[in-house]
Amino acid sequence: MMRYDVPQLETERLILRAHRESDIASEIEFFQTDASKMVGGPKDAGDVWRYISMMMGHWALRGYGMWALEEKATGTYVGRAGPWMPLGYDEPEIGWTLMNHATGKGYATEAALSARAYAYDVLGWSTAISLTLPENTASQAVAKRLGATLERTFESKYGTAQIWRHPGPDDLENGGMEAYA
Repeated sequence: MMRYDVPQLETERLILRAHRESDIASEIEFFQTDASKMVGGPKDAGDVWRYISMMMGHWALRGYGMWALEEKATGTYVGRAGPWMPLGYDEPEIGWTLMNHATGKGYATEAALSARAYAYDVLGWSTAISLTLPENTASQAVAKRLGATLERTFESKYGTAQIWRHPGPDDLENGGMEAYA
């Protein structure tokens, strides 16, 4: 049996942890909304279960992946974020997706800062990108807050997508280590 460990990180307001089956109910609800179109939705319940299972499998295959985001104050599942490089990607990504009830609170920026610091300081990445769709202005705003700059657009399986380039670890104070506890 393949086993893997997902390290738990904490930020000021979030716990970044392994996904649990109980998180899937929130993801199913999210993937029934128009907001899910930004990340390949809508999806039915079975496809959502397989999607989250695939994210968990990314940890087993690559040794890193998306963390489940839990609000410290309430224990509520609020989304996912993490270093990511599925088959077919040319270079590693820092990705994030928030459930609709968690947007507008700065959680994506907080989680992505922690994920990027982990990717640079623990995984040894020297660069990272984030992918957005041109109409996803909320994710573009997060990328800008992270110091990423729009590098180019390309044609993806979801249509036109944008590559946002993050500053490298040498351009960040302490490589970004202060972003996680």
